[in-house]
Amino acid sequence: MTHTGHARSRYSSLAIGSADDLLFGLAQRPVRTRSGLEIGAGAVIPEINFTLPSIEVDAGNMPEIRRHYREIIEGTLSRAAELLAPGVLVEFETVPPMTANPDYGMEIVDILLEGMAAAHDRHGLKAALRVTPNDNREFSRPPRMRDGVHLEKMLQFFDRAAARGADLLSIESVGGKELHDEALMLCDLPMVIFSLCVLGARDMRFLWSNLATIADTRGALCAGDTACGFANTAMVLAEKRMIPRVFAAVVRAVSAVRSLVAYECGAIGPGKDCGYENVFLKAITGCPMAMEGKTAACAHLSSVGNIAAATCDTWSNESVQNVKLLAAMAPVCYMEQLVYDCRLMNQALSEGTGSARTLRRWMVRSDAPLDPQAFILSPESAIEVARSIVAAPSDYLAGVAAARTAVGLLRDAAAAGNLSLDPRETPWLDTMDAALAGLPADEGAFIAQQIENADPDKWLPAQYGL
Repeated sequence: MTHTGHARSRYSSLAIGSADDLLFGLAQRPVRTRSGLEIGAGAVIPEINFTLPSIEVDAGNMPEIRRHYREIIEGTLSRAAELLAPGVLVEFETVPPMTANPDYGMEIVDILLEGMAAAHDRHGLKAALRVTPNDNREFSRPPRMRDGVHLEKMLQFFDRAAARGADLLSIESVGGKELHDEALMLCDLPMVIFSLCVLGARDMRFLWSNLATIADTRGALCAGDTACGFANTAMVLAEKRMIPRVFAAVVRAVSAVRSLVAYECGAIGPGKDCGYENVFLKAITGCPMAMEGKTAACAHLSSVGNIAAATCDTWSNESVQNVKLLAAMAPVCYMEQLVYDCRLMNQALSEGTGSARTLRRWMVRSDAPLDPQAFILSPESAIEVARSIVAAPSDYLAGVAAARTAVGLLRDAAAAGNLSLDPRETPWLDTMDAALAGLPADEGAFIAQQIENADPDKWLPAQYGL
């Protein structure tokens, strides 16, 4: 049954309790957009993501900026139609000035919607628009999360875009990031949990309650958030050998607690593409999820290029600049790559779940044994982490449980020879276990402890209800 509404309640059990059933293209709660595009209903949909080349966004450059977006939408949708894509999800991620000045952003929303309508009239191509404005709240120092001009402009953007016809609302929200960045560099796991599961979760409830109201009023759908600024930052730092990969893998598991809050407040998917924690969320919620992997190399490097596709419902390229490549403009080239990837997954689905599971197994096994960040995203690991999250009575304790589960999974896999770990990383498993063992069972005691440890110049407790 296609899901069109939302319920606000805490998840206490898994929608998908078996790793066998955690599969690409199939969600227990598929989504149908107002444009008629179905997601998670038996096919993987390409999701194209794009951005501008280097150009200042101001009134003087808006004619050139409008030209870029017209070129992008016409070129990508024409190529998708030529390749007989089953549909396309278009994501418009703003650059900061487009959120700060929603008039700029609305010009682009109109261009994209017009291009999608034209492609439907010309080719019969179904397309839906996801809007993802920048969370500019972090530009205040310390960040103001619950008031101020940045929040006001961001909510204006969502409301006006939804009123114009945008299908899906998403964001890479940043609540707690002002403390999380330093926690990553110091590999301070308790502060990571405080940032994600206390501050981040509280901010998510505030923000997504507002977005649910906008979506209900305007006929749009709340899609989902992403811990990009948290767990993806950890992944990039690990790729650069600045922090241990096992630490980044555990951060990924913990980040799911924060991102789950969007669904408790009314989000129904597909979750945002750069949220690799979406595999845990799909197991918990049954909602469709976007993912990105090898085709996101234009934006960042990773060790999860194939495994990320194992459970996706839309398959994305992250974000690529509109620059000329030998074949065509870069977004057009990436659309072709996405369509071919989706064709392969959809062919496997058409031959039955046995064939789809075989392809998924190859995706998983090509990555999971080689890196802890990939291993933690395997369907089997995802089910275990997800189960630990829903069994916990609070966000804080869910974060602790997710971290403990992730450390245990990595330790057991390395001991069994199922995961290759750099010998220098193995002691970090003990370090993280010790940090978790020292945490209080009482959330109030934990909050008091971390407030004492946090730099008071970097954050405002009142902005999180503390």
